[in-house]
Amino acid sequence: MLAKRSLICLFALLCCSAAAADETPTLVLDGTPPIPEEIAERLERYLEGRSAWLRGIADDGKSVLISTRFSETWQVHVVEQPMGMRRQLTFGAEPVGKATFVPGSGGEVLYRADIGGNETFQWFRLDPRTGSTTMLTDGVSRHEDVLWSRSGQRLAFNNNARNGKDVDIWIQPADAPEQATLVGQADGHWYPMSWSADDQWLLGGHYVSATDQQLVLMKADGTEQRTITNPKRPRAWGGAEWHPDGESLFAVVDRDGEFTRLYQVPLGKKTIPDKGWIPLTDDIDWNVDGMALSPDGKTLAFVVNADGWSELWLLDVATGAKRRVDMEPSLLMHLTWARKANVLGFTRTGPTRTGDVFTLDLASEVITQWTDSEMGGLARDTLVAPELIHYPTFDGLSVPAWVYRPAGAGPHPVIIDIHGGPEGQARPWYSSRTQALVASGFSVVIPNVRGSSGYGRTWITLDNGFKREDSVKDIGALLDWIAGRPDLDAERVGVTGGSYGGYMVLACLTWYSDRIRAGVDVVGISNFVTFLENTKEYRRDLRRVEYGDERDPKMRAHLLAISPTTNVAKIQAALFVAHGANDPRVPVGEATQIVQAVRAAGHEVWSMVAHDEGHGFSKKKNRDIYEQLQLLFFEKHLLGEVAE
Repeated sequence: MLAKRSLICLFALLCCSAAAADETPTLVLDGTPPIPEEIAERLERYLEGRSAWLRGIADDGKSVLISTRFSETWQVHVVEQPMGMRRQLTFGAEPVGKATFVPGSGGEVLYRADIGGNETFQWFRLDPRTGSTTMLTDGVSRHEDVLWSRSGQRLAFNNNARNGKDVDIWIQPADAPEQATLVGQADGHWYPMSWSADDQWLLGGHYVSATDQQLVLMKADGTEQRTITNPKRPRAWGGAEWHPDGESLFAVVDRDGEFTRLYQVPLGKKTIPDKGWIPLTDDIDWNVDGMALSPDGKTLAFVVNADGWSELWLLDVATGAKRRVDMEPSLLMHLTWARKANVLGFTRTGPTRTGDVFTLDLASEVITQWTDSEMGGLARDTLVAPELIHYPTFDGLSVPAWVYRPAGAGPHPVIIDIHGGPEGQARPWYSSRTQALVASGFSVVIPNVRGSSGYGRTWITLDNGFKREDSVKDIGALLDWIAGRPDLDAERVGVTGGSYGGYMVLACLTWYSDRIRAGVDVVGISNFVTFLENTKEYRRDLRRVEYGDERDPKMRAHLLAISPTTNVAKIQAALFVAHGANDPRVPVGEATQIVQAVRAAGHEVWSMVAHDEGHGFSKKKNRDIYEQLQLLFFEKHLLGEVAE
């Protein structure tokens, strides 16, 4: 084991050394010190854990398709009995995320992968009996989702093949990808949602922003397409499924008030009428996060996001009666029904347990655990669950935040962890990074500043456009809250975040460098104008809705004024910047320019660029080095001491 740890420590140094003349190192570290063996050893258990995520259920409900990681990357596995062996199906160098069983095929699988994190996803069909794999897509365009028809004879999918910018919807026979038909075409981002019972119509979504999606009906043969919602009345449609009668939809939408609720929505001859909606969860004042209709059309399963925790509910379609499924507080996702059995599958996780796959048998009402993911030798009863707090901010509103505290009275140094999105939501997921930081003596505070999802339509829009820096002020209010806590040390505060959270780190260092000692920016935005001009074209208009349109002179001036690169002289705290060279969302130039600017101002910066990664670190070797460097960085700047 000692030799292994030494190799881990040497890996970062070797990546920085000169490579052969015809090679480029995959990991480039600049300004970072050697990683002490003690850091690598202390983190090892936290970095060796794994999770399992549900990707599909066999037609009869007797096996499940999962993704998990046994070596470098996440791959697809099949589990053929509860707590049985995880039999690996894919073995590529790149991680595999989405996957699904091919209906009626006896176990064939569709799966999606890209190259080096570039997010130009392709779909592949795998026959586990022969090991043969066939790429079903063009190898050039970005392909996102697939949706099997009710019969399993057709497949809907979306891609940007038409012009590289707009994401359209296509339909093809299950066994003839060369016969794909373009059925949903327009400006913007479209995605398949639900098939009609007779497979003749497809319901699609048109994503405009986090609070504005439109619904579109498409004839499966491509002869008709019509928007059935009112573009002048934007709403957040969180999902929709055809009712068995074919005359209405079950839909998650924020029609009345702040939250997305479940409705039965009538289908008119041309559009969805304003009258006739039947509310199904009007007594639940939280977002409905997702839903799935049973194969017999009798039961609708849905998940409620109750202040960050998940609740699983079952609704009787015939009567409208609903009941909550009893289980301990957790987070649920990936609701999936077996096609020919009343078996519901889902992934379940929580702050002190990794993600694992479960099923609910509707007839017996028994919940069965299918996987028990290893936690790298960590004992669950030694892990820390967070406390949910709410603190007042500058304009009188209240900001929710999760607080993880180490043992002892303190005062403990604090790390503020800011989520991305910005429409994301900090929830009590299992995070080995958070647990490792807490075990090292840090309190970790994870806020849901304005702009976060999960707290209503108003809250998610409070940082749009010219209001961007109001979310930064929410961190200032959090610093005030920390200063009033005897168990927290306001003199030793660090901040970390990824993607939009990376921008927030840099913004906080320009606003509060006198109150924050150190910041870690992961794949973050450093200049809104260069970001909007260089993010992939298929994302650009979507991001302009959130951040503002840089082509408008007034907005451009504002975006430049608030960008961290413009205010780099204000950054006095220590900085660590990490990025993937193939990032299509936030191009690596955002990291390069902030590193150069801070160094030009006379300050040191740690820099890490992975040339085989995109928007984050999906390969274990890169993630391990990043986690070790982050802990080293915070211990150096917040504790003032590092083990040699």
